[in-house]
Amino acid sequence: MQEFLKQNNLDYIIINSTNKFLVEYNVLEENSRYYLTGFTGSTGDALVSRNGNIYLFVDGRYHEQADRECDLEKITVVKLQQNQSFLEEVSKLISTNSTLGIIGEKTSVYRYECLKTALTEKNVEIKILEKDVYTKEKLKQNKKNLELIDRKICGKSAKEKINYVQNLLKDNEAYLFTNLEETSYITNLRDFSKAYSTAINGKVLITKSSATLFCDDDTKTAELIIKPLKEFQNSLNGLNKIYFDKISTNMADYLLFKDIATNMETNPILKMKSVKTEEELKHYKECFRRTDKAVFEIREYINNNENISEKNIDEELEKAFKKHGAKLLSFKSIVAKDTNAALAHYSKSSEKEILKDGSLVLIDCGAYYEGGYATDITRVFVKGTPTEEQRKIYTLVLKSSLAAFNTKITDKTTGYDIDKAARDLLSKIAPKGFEFSHGLGHGIGISVHEQPPRLSPAISSVTQTPIEDNMCFTIEPGLYYKNFGGVRLENSVYMKNRKIHSFSKMCYEQKLIDFDLLSDKEKEQLKDFEVM
Repeated sequence: MQEFLKQNNLDYIIINSTNKFLVEYNVLEENSRYYLTGFTGSTGDALVSRNGNIYLFVDGRYHEQADRECDLEKITVVKLQQNQSFLEEVSKLISTNSTLGIIGEKTSVYRYECLKTALTEKNVEIKILEKDVYTKEKLKQNKKNLELIDRKICGKSAKEKINYVQNLLKDNEAYLFTNLEETSYITNLRDFSKAYSTAINGKVLITKSSATLFCDDDTKTAELIIKPLKEFQNSLNGLNKIYFDKISTNMADYLLFKDIATNMETNPILKMKSVKTEEELKHYKECFRRTDKAVFEIREYINNNENISEKNIDEELEKAFKKHGAKLLSFKSIVAKDTNAALAHYSKSSEKEILKDGSLVLIDCGAYYEGGYATDITRVFVKGTPTEEQRKIYTLVLKSSLAAFNTKITDKTTGYDIDKAARDLLSKIAPKGFEFSHGLGHGIGISVHEQPPRLSPAISSVTQTPIEDNMCFTIEPGLYYKNFGGVRLENSVYMKNRKIHSFSKMCYEQKLIDFDLLSDKEKEQLKDFEVM
């Protein structure tokens, strides 16, 4: 790394976790930050200086995991708190009058502009690099057969979605969509061949008279022209204006059309995608019915078997999902026993971690079915008899979840408001040392993490977006303490008629509930979550 920086006249470089499509859940084989640090979390970038310092930036979900996975003699883990951003903290570490390298394909236009603004006073030059220093030999890319989702599931045809966008355009104008969930949504195409995602690898360019999908996989659809990705640049000729999204477009693409670029003030697909059709809601209810069955079977497996490990549970869980029709998992399942559950995104289910009497196990999982929409649920179980502390923490988290469901909903209620209802309660009742270190929830759809909506204490345009009928999202409060472990209870829900409804009906664990801590209203609410 030091030699690379020297050769390119750089003082610093940012090493990313994402790929050229800026995806959140990038495979480790394409994750440069993983090769540098050994940290396997889904998000978190690194800063490297010419003098050999390596800084890894992680949010509250990954504080403990980063400490476990990194060589702390070589890597400084910067643990971002709820009110801290990567851009602010990385800017503090970069010296005045220095040069910073960023990877064009792996840096969004929005991040580039924010970095430039943050570093202006320090007179830092930002160099955009064409290639990633940590690029490995290109993985053999086999062409995949993309599947077209039936309108009975998605509710709108690709033609209807394209026509909506085209009606916003004038001649020689275009909308460019590079966010993979958006391109998958517009086209109604899914890729079931890879792990943890059904989004297709492609870009969609919509003009007044045509719609083109740039994609290297095999597909046929009457509504779109299909071209290979390498032809993207040549297809921009003749356009006077391209509307694009700064957050999801990388700098390498942007530089191809920057002279005619206009950032979208409002993304016409974003809201359409977040407000689900009645057909999508119907499909989701069926998907969660099957998800509940798979999770309930794992509950029975834990209760009825001895000497089972985290890895055993993980393997049985995948079998159960497939038994009930899942085509693939929506993310790598989290099966975390005892203190491992203190890591909100623990991902290394171990065959050495054997459940004993009193072991608490947190399971966060989900799957994709034939529509290519992600399910997401978290439940906590106990092997044998729980301790009083386990019952107390479980019940406090349960009360927080029910408080979120009880939020008074108006046409102005946002994700921030619902997060506050749950967080305020936990802040009053949580024992000392226990932390709620992440947002309350996120949107769900083609990706397991979508926005809007977003339920978080961070104030942003997304958390301040009013939640509308048919928006789908998660409610997942948690309490974590490294000497105890963690409890998180997650339901995926939807808004309808100013009320939050749970897709999941999976029961809570009765022996972990201290009913003396629940009000009569809270006890009544539990009837919505039936024993399978």
